[in-house]
Amino acid sequence: MRFLEGIMKKLTLTFIYIIMCTAIFAQKKEVQNRPYTDLRPLHLGVLVGAHTQDVELNNVGKQMIQIDGVDKEQLISVDQDSYDMGFQVGVLAEARINNHLAFRLAPSLYFGNRRIRFINYSEKTEDGAYFKELQDMKSVYVALPAELIVGTQRLNNTRPYIMAGLNPMLNLTSKETNILKFKPYDCYAEVGLGCDFYLPFFKLRPELKFMFSLIDALDKKHAEKLKDANMRKYSTAVSGAQTKMIALTFYFE
Repeated sequence: MRFLEGIMKKLTLTFIYIIMCTAIFAQKKEVQNRPYTDLRPLHLGVLVGAHTQDVELNNVGKQMIQIDGVDKEQLISVDQDSYDMGFQVGVLAEARINNHLAFRLAPSLYFGNRRIRFINYSEKTEDGAYFKELQDMKSVYVALPAELIVGTQRLNNTRPYIMAGLNPMLNLTSKETNILKFKPYDCYAEVGLGCDFYLPFFKLRPELKFMFSLIDALDKKHAEKLKDANMRKYSTAVSGAQTKMIALTFYFE
């Protein structure tokens, strides 16, 4: 978690620095590229980017598990122990509301992974180490974010902005054999900031976005369906899950 918070802090400070530098250097008058592009009622484009997936898991603590017909107390901790980079691709349609507001739809595919670690503090191996299990939760999300963009006045060939929106997602890759399983759907609240760069032949928009799930993503009935009874104690060690993402996206219009 600290690693992810460090990434978030560094990316946020970098973006703020870029936007401040853009505002300072934009005071000098320059020839505007594509001066009428923002006056069009509808903008179309494509997007590519990278993201990290995080999840906050609610551990139940000690639980009573029946092993060989005998009830035994088990203490199992579950967390995400690494953060792998994923990527996203998609298209966008942006409708102009006025000089400062725009509404954007950006159907996208998010390819990523969450690496989950289970540690059983009630059982040890022959060499004295606690039992551990690992699970790679690979995911392919189909996303349809609806976002409101609030921009400043254009500064020569740049325009900083902030954005917010809702992003419902559908997970195409959940597996019944996983120790933990998430629901096939999720919904994120989004906030972010970015900057438009007006180049001679197209507009480039780098954007940093933070996404927070609004629902409990854990499939609580999944433990009952596991065929391997030895894995059920790991599945029941979690009572809830809130997923998160950080996305750095480049839009081309």
